[in-house]
Formats: sequence, C-alpha cells, structure tokens
Amino acid sequence: MTTTATRLYVRTRLVTHERLRRLADPAERERGDVPGWVFVTLMTAGLVAALWALASGQLQALFSRALASVTGP
Repeated sequence: MTTTATRLYVRTRLVTHERLRRLADPAERERGDVPGWVFVTLMTAGLVAALWALASGQLQALFSRALASVTGP
C-alpha cells in the first residue's frame, strides 16, 4: 500500500511540476488565432470596399442630407 501511495505522490508531483513549468515558459504560451484574425480583418475590408463600390452615390447623398439637416447653435 505504501508503494502505491508513494508512486501516486511522485507522479502527482511530476505532473504538477511539468504544468507549472509550461505556464512559466513564454514559448509555451498560446499566441492566439493570428491567421483567423487576419482573415476576419481582410474579409471585413473586402465587404466595406464592395459596399462602397456598389452604393457610393447613395452613401454620399445620405451623408450630405445628414449634414444638411444638422443645425448649429
């Protein structure tokens, strides 16, 4: 029984030590999903460019009407 308890103790210590080492090592830290964010950014820019190309006249008219409706003090 003592041998089993000792083995379990040693194994638990080793696993805990390894996990703490990984947390402390900057190379082991997760950097995030960089390619995913790049893809989302490029797709958003593409959608904005496509909408601007299709509706630039209407967007300019909408903006002009909005500015004309604003009254100053």
